[in-house]
Amino acid sequence: MRKGQLCGDTAGRKEMSKSLSRRGFLASTAAVGAAGSSGLLMPRIARADAHLPDPASVLEGISVPGYVREDYRQLYNMSDAPLWDPNKDWIRTVDWERVREELAGTSVRFAVGAADAESAAEGLVPFEQLSGITVELVPIPDDSFYDKALAEFISGNASFDALQFFSPWMGDFAAPGFLFPLDDFAEKWGLPLDDFYDTYRLNYGFFNGRMYGIPFDCDIQMVHVRKGYMEQLLGGEVDRVNSVPSYDELIRVSRELNRIEPGVAGVGLMAAPGFWSTYTWEHIAAQAGMMLFDENWEPIFNGEEGMKGLEIILALTENANEGHAGAGWPENRAAWLGGQVATNISWQDSGTQAMRPDQSQIVDDFVTIYEPRIEGGRFAPPNIAGSTSCVSASAQNPEGAFLMLGFLTTASIMAMNEANANGVAPGYRSVLTNEELQKVSQPAKVWGDSLDHAWCSPRLPGAFPIEQAIGNEINRAVVGQITAKEALDNAAAAVRQIMSENGFYAGNDPVEYAAAAPGLYVGEGKDLPF
Repeated sequence: MRKGQLCGDTAGRKEMSKSLSRRGFLASTAAVGAAGSSGLLMPRIARADAHLPDPASVLEGISVPGYVREDYRQLYNMSDAPLWDPNKDWIRTVDWERVREELAGTSVRFAVGAADAESAAEGLVPFEQLSGITVELVPIPDDSFYDKALAEFISGNASFDALQFFSPWMGDFAAPGFLFPLDDFAEKWGLPLDDFYDTYRLNYGFFNGRMYGIPFDCDIQMVHVRKGYMEQLLGGEVDRVNSVPSYDELIRVSRELNRIEPGVAGVGLMAAPGFWSTYTWEHIAAQAGMMLFDENWEPIFNGEEGMKGLEIILALTENANEGHAGAGWPENRAAWLGGQVATNISWQDSGTQAMRPDQSQIVDDFVTIYEPRIEGGRFAPPNIAGSTSCVSASAQNPEGAFLMLGFLTTASIMAMNEANANGVAPGYRSVLTNEELQKVSQPAKVWGDSLDHAWCSPRLPGAFPIEQAIGNEINRAVVGQITAKEALDNAAAAVRQIMSENGFYAGNDPVEYAAAAPGLYVGEGKDLPF
């Protein structure tokens, strides 16, 4: 996954936009059809009268041989068997003849980072062939995607119908009415919302009880360990559940592994200022039972549970990678795939990408384990980051935009993104439980098992400055400038101020807590998967 850098200041926002725009838009998988579309706005009659190919022939090409890299197929001796359930794959269940009858000849304007315009055009050729809808790309400079999109939304006349963006932006864009509600389209065209894991459906798709997005890049953070080093320490094979059952044990194990080989740190941590530190802390504190807010949106994360998470981080830093206090995703990924850390707290694609010899130096020498627990806490694997697909409220062709996004996020294409290890992660149950997919995605089994217990932060207006404020204070504690208690108390005060500036505490909150609550922790009362 290409983890972008979120915005709290202009520089962070620019880096986030640059990275998000390179999530691929099927860049590495677009091998079906002719060259990319011209992007011209075509009159309905011209396109409606055009001779479109038989949908079945187009769908036949959207397949493992057509989309998955040949070297990866050879590496894992992959058959042509689908990595998804055809009965759940929306592009194979939707009525394309009806789509053509109603919308052929129309055009959709799709906002995309400028660097990805060409690859996006190629990836959308099959959609144009299936639907008769022309996709006109609206390139936005990579270093100003968020700012440009927001400015266009505020203008009331955005130059695009659809866009894909970082999921925490949902609150910034949905609360002011910048997004088009998708509930009716999802029902009309039979989008398989029930196939999405609840955490993705609720947090990437819905805001204040209405559907505004289709989950796109569906993330979870996990713990990965080097198999060879762990076997030396354990005297046997790694058990995904019991070898590192708790964070206390991870502290001990990382201390031992920190001495196992020169140049190899015991644990990889992302503790850079801003959201990187926030994400690592949320990951661990969620296991202690931490919630960010109470039902009145008052910050409560500086309580006992939040403190426990930060104390664990401070203990792990004793055994962490060099430069952890300045490390974000790029540094963490390089250290893990380069064999410089013995355990790692990161995203699921640290496991998938580590399987690929062209990306990794630790192929076959790692395993993704179930989330370590904290005594008195809960099993709450963290759904952190990710992106969603939305339609602009001012869209000239909202239905066509919805159909295009449905195509881009369909189960088969998302499964093949995972097989290509390009960082665009599927959020479908039918994909992550597919045995063929699990053969080429080492984390998939644990990942899928974990999602029924996922923790996620609420999608709020001001989410980015909130994440920045928390992480800046945590980083100060990591480098020893302030105590853990001071860090979280400072962060709680800063967050309350940000919330107030975004319309909370004035008697008409922009987000109803009751609407957000079901997605914040979906594991309540459920049996553990192991």
